[in-house]
Amino acid sequence: MIKITKFGGSSVANAKQFQKVKQIVEADPSRRYVVVSAPGKRNSSDNKITDLLYLLDAHRQYHVDASNVYRLIRQRFVDIKTELGLKQPIEKELDTFYTNLNQYTQAEIVSRGEYFCAKLMAEYLGYQFVDAKGIIRFHLDKTIDMEATAKKLQAKMAQYENFVFPGFYGSTSNNQIQVFSRGGGDITGSILARCLNADMYENWTDVSGFLMADPKIVDHPKQITHITYSELRELSYMGASVLHEEAIFPVKEVNIPIHILNTNHPEEQGTIIQERTSIKNPYAITGIAGKEGFVSIYVYKKHMSSEVGYIRKLLSILEMYNVSVEHIPSGIDSFSVVVNKSDVQESLYEILARIKNELKPDEIHTEENLALISTVGKSMSDSPGVAGKLFKALGDKNINIRMIAQSSDEINITIAVKKEDFQETIRTIYDAFVTKEEK
Repeated sequence: MIKITKFGGSSVANAKQFQKVKQIVEADPSRRYVVVSAPGKRNSSDNKITDLLYLLDAHRQYHVDASNVYRLIRQRFVDIKTELGLKQPIEKELDTFYTNLNQYTQAEIVSRGEYFCAKLMAEYLGYQFVDAKGIIRFHLDKTIDMEATAKKLQAKMAQYENFVFPGFYGSTSNNQIQVFSRGGGDITGSILARCLNADMYENWTDVSGFLMADPKIVDHPKQITHITYSELRELSYMGASVLHEEAIFPVKEVNIPIHILNTNHPEEQGTIIQERTSIKNPYAITGIAGKEGFVSIYVYKKHMSSEVGYIRKLLSILEMYNVSVEHIPSGIDSFSVVVNKSDVQESLYEILARIKNELKPDEIHTEENLALISTVGKSMSDSPGVAGKLFKALGDKNINIRMIAQSSDEINITIAVKKEDFQETIRTIYDAFVTKEEK
């Protein structure tokens, strides 16, 4: 068996966390290939190394003295080395990096957190260090050249029985460093799992997987032990973020499971993400997630249904202002467009004026301070009465639903409510499908 084992920033924040990583890796001989992030926060008032590196680059760009920022970065790595008794000449390499700072691109600078962390971790584990720069290959459009990457990784696999690999970056065809978006180390682990035909991709972080609802809203929500990639996408989009949402794509097609685990509590079950599984969810729903801060634009036009391209024209106006659309609930002569308030903060009245001028609706108005809540579950399509149960529970609590949308694959019911009803709505749905089911 082969497991790709990825440790996030909180898991490598200091020497104590490095020790936990070593115990985890050594507990299972199938954990042969380890991916690490840059050291994260050691406490709530601390800084992530990647944040400091972005700050270092900003100082460089604006020709401001960066020595204080560099000292913070250097000290973090030296502290880890010293406390673990490592021999890696990290000080010399760090100083060379800082001396030549102006020769580097931003991507090169911010990737060094993972690079130096992986070097220290490789020595500590007694594994080989393999640099992502020569392995992960990006196309010009910033997508991954999976074929070229797989060949290089498989060659390293044949060469080394174990290795440590820095997450977050790779290189372009002209050998320039390219980084993923923040949290992209999760994607690196997923790429390795696919290219090395792994049996499992373990993603170790500071939480024990996904919960059925936000614990800040619902007291002690149940853990999600198994979830499909599709369900995860729905919940992650609405804010239930433990894993970078792009990390699922490399492994989804080949059905390699992702296991979310807690470095600080390795004995806990965690959450397994896998599209095809025989495990049946004990509840009709898998989870509930939501976000606040949405605006609905309502448009009414007599005989709209016979006017070709009416909705497209409005969407074209929103596209001109670079506004993404969340949902479009519609009727015969009316429809609403739900957008993120932050996307139209500066342009809403201009957009409305343009709609009035170009589409000449009989009625148009907006509703602000909306929250969207998604109830997600693959079992929903096989469980009669889920929608009725949800709406009845909310009706009994006098919660007014402003919008309803259901995904075409029937694994998601999304509703809009007023901001002041946001938390009560989530608690009500959770109680209806989980708490009351257990009584």
